Amino acid sequence: MKHTTFEELPALVGQEIGVSDWVEIDQDRIAKFADATGDHQWIHLDVERAKMEMPGGKTIAHGYLTLSLIPWLTGNFLRIDGVTRGINYGSNKVRFTNMVPVGSRVRARSKLLSVEPRGGGMQLTSEVTIEIEGQARPACIAETIGIVFK
Repeated sequence: MKHTTFEELPALVGQEIGVSDWVEIDQDRIAKFADATGDHQWIHLDVERAKMEMPGGKTIAHGYLTLSLIPWLTGNFLRIDGVTRGINYGSNKVRFTNMVPVGSRVRARSKLLSVEPRGGGMQLTSEVTIEIEGQARPACIAETIGIVFK
């Protein structure tokens, strides 16, 4: 974990902020996400059909499941002294560049792109790449925005 202050944040622009541990994406996580979102498409849930019809013969995680892991995977990358709260402000760009087959392990890698004062806090824009273990092409590349407050 990187440790910094509000005043030192701009000096981190352009740097890699962190790389998470690998996390396995199992069928139970995929099924719970399907139930939470109402997205029950067979490519995510029908293991038997996926064996016959999907590349690699496995179900795949929802793209938005992969995206939703970003706050959890990156949550311990940066400790900023004096921060009382942080909010997710959104994303500028999100691309799902590879499928995440069930049983895969993923991790997040984050680079700080910009730091700007905003609404009494600091707006942090980061490029987060969700990598798949053993794959050259990542699952997701997202430009995310958060705001932290003193």
